[in-house]
Amino acid sequence: MKDVLPKTAKWIKENAVQFDPNNNLIVTSSGQKISYDYLIMATGLQLDYHKVKGLVEALKTGKVCSIYSPVYVKQTFSAIKNFKGGNAVFTFPNTPIKCPGAPQKIMYLAEDYFRKHGIHVDANVMYFTSLPVIFGVKKYANALMKIVEKRNINVSLRHNLIEVVPDKNLAVFENLDKPGAIHTVNYELLHVTPPMSPLDVLKSSPLVDGSGWVDVNKDTLQHVRFSNVFAIGDCTNLPTSRTAAGIAAQSGVLYRNLVSFIEKKPISAIYNGYTSCPLITGYGKCILAEFDYNQQPLETFPINQDKEMWMFYFMKKDLMPQLYWQLMLRGNWEGPQLIRKLAHFGMSR
Repeated sequence: MKDVLPKTAKWIKENAVQFDPNNNLIVTSSGQKISYDYLIMATGLQLDYHKVKGLVEALKTGKVCSIYSPVYVKQTFSAIKNFKGGNAVFTFPNTPIKCPGAPQKIMYLAEDYFRKHGIHVDANVMYFTSLPVIFGVKKYANALMKIVEKRNINVSLRHNLIEVVPDKNLAVFENLDKPGAIHTVNYELLHVTPPMSPLDVLKSSPLVDGSGWVDVNKDTLQHVRFSNVFAIGDCTNLPTSRTAAGIAAQSGVLYRNLVSFIEKKPISAIYNGYTSCPLITGYGKCILAEFDYNQQPLETFPINQDKEMWMFYFMKKDLMPQLYWQLMLRGNWEGPQLIRKLAHFGMSR
């Protein structure tokens, strides 16, 4: 953390346990009260593995894995390498999540690994998602459906994982369109995307909406009730996908609007909901999904980005980490809006 913090920032190594925006105060875990003039909320969200019955125990077995936690991520590749055939099951929960393309990315990579090692003939790859579609933007959903059909991946929509029975290798799903209807699947590999939620400390805070997310104006990122509070990223109720690309675009808007507010000028910067999911579909293949609040494509390049391309894979694997560490964390990357305008001769939003 110290390597990426601004040198002039004071790092308080405590948890915030209470937010009191009516008095411009934050209380830390030691009881320290910190007053503020302006507050930027960027608390992220929390992973709720415990909300799926039996999951925490199942994650100790070697057949169940998850890329979402630093505690479990390293065992994912081992589980994929040790898979010799049977049902390989991948899940998407019935909650908002960060990086909503990731549950599919790990599935495509695993299936490609099986294929490269001759295991795919004995593998039945299954994707269970709580959503009514495989992806929220129709253009990319259509492309992904062609991919799963070509690779014989079985997709079950509107199914939510509610229990894992590790001693029997069983995953239990609820059919969300038929409440109470249960579907049980035997697995030899199970990758779980856990339910996610706002941090517990926020849920009783005046800062949040009825669902526990920080309640901001979706255009300006300013809080709807406390004008000296702004928020960014996964903790907010912004109606867009929670991604690093989204945060990059939000950061420029937040910065300009916060400066305007401090200088008592009108707030004018607008966030259009831009977000991006580089959908890795295998080794050396990627679809670059980019879209806005209206679930309409907002693509950077003057080509059709719903095609699997090595260029997009290279960008995701090698270029985007450098953008994140060297530019975004230093405040020098607000997303590809300028590149997009240049590539489209100024005709793009």
